[in-house]
Amino acid sequence: MVNIAKRTKAAREGIDRLKLYPLEEAVKLVKERATAKFDETIEVAMNLGVDPRHADQMVRGVCQLPSGSGRTVRVAVFARGDKAQEAKAAGADIVGAEDLVASVQAGNVDFDRCIATPDMMPLVGRLGKVLGPRGLMPNPKVGTVTADIAAGVRAAKGGAVEFRVEKAGIVQAGVGKASFAEPALLANIRAFTDAVQKAKPPGAKGTFVQRVAISSTMGPGIRIDPASLGTG
Repeated sequence: MVNIAKRTKAAREGIDRLKLYPLEEAVKLVKERATAKFDETIEVAMNLGVDPRHADQMVRGVCQLPSGSGRTVRVAVFARGDKAQEAKAAGADIVGAEDLVASVQAGNVDFDRCIATPDMMPLVGRLGKVLGPRGLMPNPKVGTVTADIAAGVRAAKGGAVEFRVEKAGIVQAGVGKASFAEPALLANIRAFTDAVQKAKPPGAKGTFVQRVAISSTMGPGIRIDPASLGTG
């Protein structure tokens, strides 16, 4: 505990928790403080001016990170026949139909993303109680219910991240690794915040993006000046 406390204290040195930093400076500070023995994930958190309890203020979508996520993503696909073969050829880790439904119902959820062809949704719909709470339920709005199953698998493997606003009006996602070069992280962060901005719902009033912060897995949060992201 002492070592962790010392590292946390050291990481916070030189950071003004109330200051709004330009994005480039914030990324530099986060990378300098990502000193854990593993490759820390860089995360973005955005406080939005919405109340997701209202349907017209729900924010959700998907963003293709231009520099990739740095994660190894296990993808499961619900498909039959030729579409199942396309999924396997594109690199899907798990492919099935009724057999995969039964496996998931039995509690085997050994994947990070879930994609389905439209014809499979009557079957996949039975898994709502299992996949829904994990944020894995396929949805056409984020491209995980699609006839172009190969493109869906490649996107998931290549750095597509889904986002959905939480009850407190916060959207957050991992946008890379501390080992990424600064330009790669900057590109990913800008792509993600731009995707969230474009997902602004019709019921949102006033300032949509209220606060933005980035951090590494073990590091302190650093607030970003929204003006340096081009959001508002």
